[in-house]
Amino acid sequence: MSELLISPDPDDPRLTRPVTGIDQAGAEAAIRVVEERALTIYLNSQEIVTAMTIGDYPEYLAVGYLLNQGMLQRDDVITGVDYDEDLEVVVVRTRRQTDYEEKLKKKTRTSGCAVGTVFGDVMEQLDGVKLPQAELRTSWLYALAKKINTAPSLYLEAGAIHGTVLCHQDRPLVFMEDVGRHNAVDKIAGWMLREGVGGADKILYTTGRLTSEMVIKTALMGIPILASRSGFTAWGVELAQQVGLTLIGRMRGQRFHCLSGAERLVFDADPKAVVEEDRKHQRKGAEGA
Repeated sequence: MSELLISPDPDDPRLTRPVTGIDQAGAEAAIRVVEERALTIYLNSQEIVTAMTIGDYPEYLAVGYLLNQGMLQRDDVITGVDYDEDLEVVVVRTRRQTDYEEKLKKKTRTSGCAVGTVFGDVMEQLDGVKLPQAELRTSWLYALAKKINTAPSLYLEAGAIHGTVLCHQDRPLVFMEDVGRHNAVDKIAGWMLREGVGGADKILYTTGRLTSEMVIKTALMGIPILASRSGFTAWGVELAQQVGLTLIGRMRGQRFHCLSGAERLVFDADPKAVVEEDRKHQRKGAEGA
């Protein structure tokens, strides 16, 4: 997709490695597998978290993670984001002095793969969230699904990875992948903050489950629409309804389900006219979960 501002690089040798094994017939087979690396994130002088990640865009990941956990404020002046590849550390520095010792004690493990976490008081931030009115045309959904699912990606190269895409109408803008869907979302949040991009007219597309964590992060990013190929969790739906987020799931070919925010939908496309996906481009449910 030439219109993408940032997209995965399946040919980057740092992100996958070749491994030789045997296949179902006992024959030798070589495939590429996704790398996992530890990345430790600091806010000023305080160690916040160590995340498992594929290792691309570590600066965006660090900034987005801190923002989505409520440790960075949108009006913070970021004086530096320093990444040391050898130490596998990112330090985000702000003009404001920070101390989150008490907050770090209230960490909750989420259902996300690669051990996602949120902090106990993040839910409180949703009370003040008012998502903007927006329009979602069904023709945009079908166009986005086709473009994203056929785009070059690490998933098509090696599998075992999640993708998240920031979109405007029927145009994908920023495509991030990682071993955890929460990491991919945080990378987009970090890019948006650093580039000064707002979420009011955006759509967030993800390959993963529509969980409470995904809904919380999307809402805190100010994005009114979240869509996925995968399914829903009950708490994710409840939170989406609470904050007025449009939640679209089970997007496969001509079909989708909207369980929240249906008032934003404009049905301007005939589902029968949508061409079914080529099976080789369909993400399998287990890896898109």
